[in-house]
Amino acid sequence: MLHQLESFARNSQSATGLALQAVLRKVAATEISRRGVLKGMSGFVLAAHFMPDTAQAFDAYPTQGLNMPHGVRNDPHIFVSIASDGQVSIVAHRSEMGTGARTSLPMIIADEMEADWDRVTIVQAEGDEPKYGNQDTDGSRSLRHHIQPCREIGAAIRKMLEMAAAKQWGVSDGMVEAIGHQVIHKTLGTRIGYGDLAESAMALETPARDRLRFKTDEEFRYIGKGQIQIYDLHDITTGKAVYGADVNLPGMKFAVIARPPVVGAMIKSVDDSAALAIPGVEKTIQIPVSPLGSKFKPLGGVAVIAKNTWAAIRGRDALKIEWDRGEHGSFNTPAYEKELRASVAQPGSSVRNQGDTEKALQSAAQTLTYEYYQPHLAHAPMEPPAAVASFKDGKCQIWAPVQSPYVARTDTASYLGLKPDDVRVNVTLLGGGFGRKSKADFATEAAFLAKQIGGAVKVQWTREDDIRNGYSHTSSVERIDVGIDADNKVTAWRHRSAAPSFLSTFVKDEGRQHEIEIGMGLENLPYAIDNISAEQCKAYAHTRIGWYRSVSNIPRAFAVQSATAELAVELGKDQKDFLIEMIGPDRILEAKASGLPGKFWNQYEPQEEFPFDTARLRAVAELAAEKAGWGKTLPEGEGLGIAVHRSFVSYIAMVVHARVEDGTVRVPEVHVAIDCGFAANPERIRSQMQGACVFGMSAALHQGLSFENGEVQQGNFNDYAMVRSDNFPEVVHTHIVPHPFSVHATGVGEPGVPPFIPALTNAIYNASGKRIRNLPIDNQLA
Repeated sequence: MLHQLESFARNSQSATGLALQAVLRKVAATEISRRGVLKGMSGFVLAAHFMPDTAQAFDAYPTQGLNMPHGVRNDPHIFVSIASDGQVSIVAHRSEMGTGARTSLPMIIADEMEADWDRVTIVQAEGDEPKYGNQDTDGSRSLRHHIQPCREIGAAIRKMLEMAAAKQWGVSDGMVEAIGHQVIHKTLGTRIGYGDLAESAMALETPARDRLRFKTDEEFRYIGKGQIQIYDLHDITTGKAVYGADVNLPGMKFAVIARPPVVGAMIKSVDDSAALAIPGVEKTIQIPVSPLGSKFKPLGGVAVIAKNTWAAIRGRDALKIEWDRGEHGSFNTPAYEKELRASVAQPGSSVRNQGDTEKALQSAAQTLTYEYYQPHLAHAPMEPPAAVASFKDGKCQIWAPVQSPYVARTDTASYLGLKPDDVRVNVTLLGGGFGRKSKADFATEAAFLAKQIGGAVKVQWTREDDIRNGYSHTSSVERIDVGIDADNKVTAWRHRSAAPSFLSTFVKDEGRQHEIEIGMGLENLPYAIDNISAEQCKAYAHTRIGWYRSVSNIPRAFAVQSATAELAVELGKDQKDFLIEMIGPDRILEAKASGLPGKFWNQYEPQEEFPFDTARLRAVAELAAEKAGWGKTLPEGEGLGIAVHRSFVSYIAMVVHARVEDGTVRVPEVHVAIDCGFAANPERIRSQMQGACVFGMSAALHQGLSFENGEVQQGNFNDYAMVRSDNFPEVVHTHIVPHPFSVHATGVGEPGVPPFIPALTNAIYNASGKRIRNLPIDNQLA
């Protein structure tokens, strides 16, 4: 997401774009010279003769990946090394937080190079985009952008090994073939293992792309099979996996931080005498306070440095700090909700104008208005942020669970007044991320404190720190006005959205949403209605806004799919049938015909390769309904709800089976239909859909941040609840639409969340007759 903002900034001359250019300029890094030879684990590594990093090399599978900062890399020497015993090491340059990118990308390389997966070791890359290409692990694009480069890496290594074997045997390349971690002489049946070929292969030039042979779909051993488990599964389940808080260095200190209770609040005075009297507490250090618009700089506050985390926490509790609460100290959630509702009651700035919606509404036989509210949300990953940093001889090294390690590196270097080359960021496993750990303020905090003490320190956030001082998902009110003619046909649809933008995290807040947020279900309604308008309305931020799993797709899908179901009931139609009717005939959504001055925002992917195809949208809705047995008779108090949404260029529909008992909502079954193009790793797709249902159910039933005088009132899972083992989506059936490799792989990590919530609330209505328009549901059914 951050790198998409950078792409926008580079190509925009608007005031916002120019401001972003200034803010983000320090993140951009120039290319560094490449090393001639990269050392392997303990044996040989293929020599560094580089494949071209040009658009031409990828024109068989074009994506936005090339246009991301530092693009993509397809150089096998950066990513693969082979030891003399045949052990293959593959570098994973994306962060692992459950999506499986750390497994899937190396798996693709291993398959294409004919490596035995049991002889593959995965090595996590440090934050170094000039070397590895873009490392921003969000936006559901790891596979989308890197599947073809990974195939090229694997195919190049396989070809080089075949060339080395052919030279050793004195035959042509066509007489040999790499199969199962060895090269075979086709006539004699003689075999040479990969380890025995590494030394001779390293002397060869990397073959040009037109000399590579890519496997057919039928030849895949691992790709698309869904039989490779996540690489770190054993270590995770046995407690051996290393997360941010697991890193320990000799002589390391421990720190917790008293951060401003209100964003931008300034320290008026500090009395640390009681804190310093706590056994184990050594000192306190003030961190400069950063206001809104400071990107990912630390919030600031007072750090307590101690010999252990418990002493640091006790010391922080003993601090006496007087705060100047500042301009956001009067922020209160009930009043803000009223502001948002008042904003959508007035015309906003047009982002889509198809036909003449105002005239159609005025002439309609009937008009209906629906409003849907969602509060701010916290990311709340199971692992609160933590980072270890050491500072020595003017250089800083960091160990942290970050989604964007190179951004963490450049941000930290800027904050400390260092060059990026003087900072190294080592990536641990992430115990959940959801976009929170794209913002590495916690790593910069550790680096700042390490520099202050001239040594090593671990900064640990508590659960309360994370919920109260993190980055909040936007709050929103979505208003939809619908016009219906005398024949009960929908003739007009006007959607107004008021939501504070994550732009406020980067630049002065103008109360407007970014094109990314607008493109997430506001401007691209895929319904066959003659008159459609979409407007964004003013909304100002009073807390740090940060993208969250699926971002603005969540409130948009909630609003659009809820309104669709409400309309079906109003018109006496079956909800699934009416949804299909609204989608209309199969077509490609075209911006010009839809009343847009330019193109739809499309994850910045080329429209020609990733069109919005309503046939695929309709197909997943029909598939989910069919698999769920839509229309079947259910016991009293039970109901099915359906919703569909396209996000991250994937199409997902869900049918949720809900049961309402004494005000408690239970979900015995969910059917998910997903069209994500070529399914490279079905095991992870199923896992991500299960996780999306759990994530969505938590948000729908329980979650919402409330602010009082600028302070978040929730702090832990007692008042910011997750679904638990006694009530969660019990069975999730995932139906993957099959495609060959030629159909581009699209997003998986995020797009499962948006359709779940409206499918659930629609099911609740069908089970209980209670319509949910405000989230969270909490006790609305009591």
